[in-house]
Amino acid sequence: MLTKLKTMITAHYDLVIYLVFGALTTAVNYLVYLPCYNLLNFSATVSNVIAWVAAVAFAYLTNKPFVFKSHDWSAKTVFPELARFLGCRIGSGAAETWILFLTVDILGWNGNLWKLATSVLVVLLNYVGSKLFVFKKTS
Repeated sequence: MLTKLKTMITAHYDLVIYLVFGALTTAVNYLVYLPCYNLLNFSATVSNVIAWVAAVAFAYLTNKPFVFKSHDWSAKTVFPELARFLGCRIGSGAAETWILFLTVDILGWNGNLWKLATSVLVVLLNYVGSKLFVFKKTS
């Protein structure tokens, strides 16, 4: 059983490690969003934007070397890579913020539950964007 699990993890390493760091990025996002929304009484939209900034910074610094094995930190590599990364994250962040604005700030639904629901969509969008556009392997 352990051998099968190890084989499966090895075969899907990129996805497994992305999910690990995706969970950590989500934790950073929540550690910022929840106090802003629940304690400081910021709107879901404002809370999400603040949390997004913290999570994106964490995600880039961890995804680059650990998930996508991109170890070139020269300006020639980092600036275009970071621009693509931010472009993808702005897209998913805008989708998440729009959904939270509509469901929580306009319709008055539960901000904690909707934040959780949108996180699933965001993790999927970010993985696809990072894999296909940001840290794509070149031969």
